[in-house]
Amino acid sequence: MSSSDDDGRASASALARLVGADPSAFEGAWGRTHLLHHGAGFEDLLDLPAVDELLTTRGLRTPFLRVAKDGTPFDERRFTSGGGVGAAIADQLDDARLTALFADGATLVLQGLHRTWAPVAEFVRDLAAELGHPVQANAYITPPQSQGFSAHYDVHDVFVLQLSGEKRWVIHDPVLRWPMRDESWEKGGRRDLVARAAEGEPALDVVLVPGDCLYLPRGHLHAATALGGVSAHLTLGIHTWTRHHLATDVMRQALTRASDLRAPLPAGVDVGDPTAISQDAAAVRAALLAAVESISDADLAAAMGRRADDSGRPAPVSPLAQAAAVRDLTADSVVRVRAHLRLRHVPTGEGLRLVGRGVDVLLPEATAPHVLDTLLDGAPHRVGDLPAAASDLVTRLLAAAVLVPA
Repeated sequence: MSSSDDDGRASASALARLVGADPSAFEGAWGRTHLLHHGAGFEDLLDLPAVDELLTTRGLRTPFLRVAKDGTPFDERRFTSGGGVGAAIADQLDDARLTALFADGATLVLQGLHRTWAPVAEFVRDLAAELGHPVQANAYITPPQSQGFSAHYDVHDVFVLQLSGEKRWVIHDPVLRWPMRDESWEKGGRRDLVARAAEGEPALDVVLVPGDCLYLPRGHLHAATALGGVSAHLTLGIHTWTRHHLATDVMRQALTRASDLRAPLPAGVDVGDPTAISQDAAAVRAALLAAVESISDADLAAAMGRRADDSGRPAPVSPLAQAAAVRDLTADSVVRVRAHLRLRHVPTGEGLRLVGRGVDVLLPEATAPHVLDTLLDGAPHRVGDLPAAASDLVTRLLAAAVLVPA
């Protein structure tokens, strides 16, 4: 985590800023219970002037904003309009309409800030790398004495970072432990369960002030109300990898390997009769068990690694500066590996293949592994300090956006 602040936060990891320097308390809470930490502030990530900038001058469109009042979202036509000549896209944010809705008690929800606001995006990338789980970011801006959403639960873990103002949070234990993505609080009759549970004694009733961070595992009920002035908080959603993900990939690979399962059932079969399908069912079980046993940890890790590649983005690369770096490369050029690429070496018969997020580069057989390892170690390197043969490799990796100007 890098930061321009001089108050010591630059040296702290992203996770340590949220839970404190000692990770043991968080390790005990992870996925199980809430955790409250009083931090040093998060205004370097997002503040109210930044919110106004996003709402007014960045040309944001839906779904990068939601607006809700008393738990009910507004139709996007209530707060969007066209952009005028040359930008006549109908769903751009309308700042005048947003002003009126906010003055009337509506909560503004800036969604996907890990794609639209650089300080948040950098922090999210660093946090995701530390946790090993994908992370997203939304911000909630609530007028005084207003509630944006009634008691509910999320299907992902969250860190709530209080940015400005004060907000009261009331937390209740789950009605469904570790809900999956398709088990939202509004489905399957759980809305009534949540409403009843929210009337009981809370597990936590706390007022967050700027600098506070609250961790909530998925499934924990919560409702928040702004106090006093305008309240803004940043929610970091942690989309945890689970054993269910592992199981899904195990079954996907097993079904691919058990090719005999493609065979048709007998003509005239009654698939609703247990006796009629018993022989085929036994064959299916045996084939699946054998296929599952043949799947190695490496096979499973490769599949999950591809999922992880798709779950986030690497650090941004500047196309114009990158092209100039390739064109103007000299011995005095300084380069470093682009962050968060998730690079892996894949040996092939044609050379060394480098793969990762948006990266698939085939390097010549003559590539020296120790030079490549040096270039990818995360530190800045002056081209003139590398072996003479490294210049072509640097050029190739700059062109592939694996290396960037330091």
